[in-house]
Amino acid sequence: MAEKTRYSDAELEEFRAIINEKLEIAMKNYEQLKSILNGSDSNDVDDTSPTYKVLEEGANTLSKEETTRLAQRQQKFINGLQAALVRIENKTYGICRETGKLIPAERLRAVPHATLSIEAKNSGKK
Repeated sequence: MAEKTRYSDAELEEFRAIINEKLEIAMKNYEQLKSILNGSDSNDVDDTSPTYKVLEEGANTLSKEETTRLAQRQQKFINGLQAALVRIENKTYGICRETGKLIPAERLRAVPHATLSIEAKNSGKK
């Protein structure tokens, strides 16, 4: 039996459902992070003593930096998922960009935006 070169349309639909579910959650998380950064969920200390305000400002700066990093990471994840949907449309989803072989379905279920097989990923870390 010849080695499979791409996933079937039914398998691609299974992956599409997984990706859409993860994308919906990721976008909600991203919107929450953006609202925190924009201050719409503000728990600031404008109405409290100036002493507390000085202490809070340092923590707020650190918190905003971390929230910004989380938002950037979430945006990168969203971009990866959206790119995976394009690959599904093109019927190239699940093909390792290094080896040209199929990435195992178990890996794609765990990391649906993966573009490298474990072997290719590990060989690049040397």
